[in-house]
Amino acid sequence: MTTLHVPNMTCQHCVATITKLIQQADQNAKIEIDLSQHKVAVEGKLTADELVTLLDDAGYTPTVI
Repeated sequence: MTTLHVPNMTCQHCVATITKLIQQADQNAKIEIDLSQHKVAVEGKLTADELVTLLDDAGYTPTVI
């Protein structure tokens, strides 16, 4: 499982957008999002680097934790 800190994920719209982006890249991914902690945990085929690039390209600033 890869866990990312996404400080500029601030609302439910962000959660929905991030979920959709990850599911488009890996439809079988298991995604757990904690909005209050700005954490996104993903279990699936995407590497940490691929997840960072995916979210970065969408305007977020993720870092692997």
